Amino acid sequence: MSTKLFRILTALSGISGVIMLITSFSINPGPPPNATIAQLTAFANQNFNSILWGAWLQAVGPLLIILFAFALVCLAGATTRLAGWMTMFGGAILMMVSLIEITFYIGTLFGTTTGLISLDLIHAAQHLYFIVAAPALFLPLGVVLLGSRVLPRVFGYLALVLGAIFAILGVVSLFSLTLPAVVIAFAGIQTLWWLAAAITLIVLTEKEKTSNSRLLNERTPVVSHSQ
Repeated sequence: MSTKLFRILTALSGISGVIMLITSFSINPGPPPNATIAQLTAFANQNFNSILWGAWLQAVGPLLIILFAFALVCLAGATTRLAGWMTMFGGAILMMVSLIEITFYIGTLFGTTTGLISLDLIHAAQHLYFIVAAPALFLPLGVVLLGSRVLPRVFGYLALVLGAIFAILGVVSLFSLTLPAVVIAFAGIQTLWWLAAAITLIVLTEKEKTSNSRLLNERTPVVSHSQ
């Protein structure tokens, strides 16, 4: 596979993952707060299909985004560096936390006491995203990008800022068993970073192709045929 095709396909993977993640949030409504077993059962019956589709999208979307993150590490030539390894490790942690949360989303559909326990465990799993999952991915990825020319350096700095903010929010909200809505909403900001990074990678790839073609044309000698 050519480098150009690899760049474009992995960038499209990132874009697809963001779209799937945003869609999952929009079709998967949160259960009513402090719900009783009867309320949770009624909610599950009413939103059964949307919850399951949302869970599927929330499982596959992050997978595609992390694939894009791993591709950035490869393009930066950081697969043998500590920052590259830590980015891959952070991606694995984020994927694990996402799958745990999704498991409990599906658990709410069983109703009865199982549903209520799953609902509490969703809130517990959401803490992990801020405490370790997001910082463990964004901080080393920022270091990788600052040490390469794969993307403009601003993406590296923004990744470091995002990772730091996520870590701070994880500490600040540590003693809130249910994360405040404003904290959970901040998690959506990271999708803008992935989307912008993926689009920028495609744009830079096309610009590089155009530049190389122009350079090749300039270096190709013009042969005149006289009769």
